[in-house]
Amino acid sequence: MRAKLSTTFQSMTIRNYRLFATGQLIKLIGVWMMFVAQDWLVLDLSDDSATALGVVVALQFTPVLLLTLLSGRLADRYDKRILLFVANTTWSILALAMSTLVITGVVQLWHVFVFAALLGTANAVETPVRQSFVSELVGTPLLPNALALSAATFNSARIIGPAVAGVAIALFDVGPVFMIAAVGSIAPLVSMIRIRPAELHRDDLPPVKDRDSARVIDGLRYVARRSDLVLPMALMSVMGMTLFNFQLTLAALAKTVFNTGAASFGLFSTALAVGALAGALAGSGRRSRPSVWTVLGAAVATGVFGTLVGLAPTYWLVLTLLPFTGFFMVFFAQASNQRVQLGVDAAFRGRVMSLWVLVFLGTNPVGAPIIGWIAERFGAGASIWIGGLISMTTAVVALVWQLHRTGTRLRLRILPLPRFYVVPPAEV
Repeated sequence: MRAKLSTTFQSMTIRNYRLFATGQLIKLIGVWMMFVAQDWLVLDLSDDSATALGVVVALQFTPVLLLTLLSGRLADRYDKRILLFVANTTWSILALAMSTLVITGVVQLWHVFVFAALLGTANAVETPVRQSFVSELVGTPLLPNALALSAATFNSARIIGPAVAGVAIALFDVGPVFMIAAVGSIAPLVSMIRIRPAELHRDDLPPVKDRDSARVIDGLRYVARRSDLVLPMALMSVMGMTLFNFQLTLAALAKTVFNTGAASFGLFSTALAVGALAGALAGSGRRSRPSVWTVLGAAVATGVFGTLVGLAPTYWLVLTLLPFTGFFMVFFAQASNQRVQLGVDAAFRGRVMSLWVLVFLGTNPVGAPIIGWIAERFGAGASIWIGGLISMTTAVVALVWQLHRTGTRLRLRILPLPRFYVVPPAEV
């Protein structure tokens, strides 16, 4: 057991990564608290309009569409640690300004729209840089473990943040929740200052003079030539647009379908995050690049459980299905992320990861207003199961395409436990 734990948390023995992960955990707990408070605030200010909630989510992620590829170029040209410090400083200032508006009681719906767009801009710069910075913290051998622990950190925050936010909103209203998020966002700044640049793993980076010529178009051409990178990105773009909108759909489901309060919405988010944390830890022992079959199998399972959540007729059945949905959702996203990161040259990592973030987060501005309209017109449950069905269909089509392309076949083994396995072309 001790050996297993040592393997699972191996990256935490690296001082720089430990500082980085701690700062991220503190900030992300506050961020998820703010997301819950923001959703509740929007519903209060808009008379429970799911469309308004969809607009906020769209504004929050639209900068990802516009700026992420440029951010990847910056990550490949400049010091990622400095870029992260600047982006997180901007986030802290914006969060403090927003919390002041809420606490003073002068906040209006358009204020939320504006700050969602501004915070999204800071996030569009920070996320690709942060994703590509992990390899410099731990080096290539520990990169799969570090990525898994980063996903675990993210989902631990998703467990703690919404649960605390639901109780805090019920007791103190949304204002103090926004202020806690603003204070927590200072943690990554402290971490960036304490990280030791001399201990970063930068040996595989190209010389500075070569980095100055890094162009966005070169990164796009690099990915276009790699079908092993295109497939997980294509899957993520569809699923991110149609199903990964739980910030929007669970809030609408809790308040408009089951008529529950903020605490119950927080319980929905926590149930999803518990499964997500398990999914992140399930891949922490991985030491090599995940196979395409791992990615495709997890994608199919995510679509299946997402569909079941949308069709579930009772509150407690939704609560039961959400951990399974969260598990496969993160297991798929993490396996896809690892497959991309471990298959890319260091010189292109920033630009390739910016494209990954674009398909992971940038599809939300397209999908969120549509999902919000479906939720308002046909019910929140329909907005989830339709997204789940589209995701499942896309994953199955991709699986069939990959089987045909490689000449492999799937077979079902019943004993000792039912499971599918891949038969290589030679055995077929």
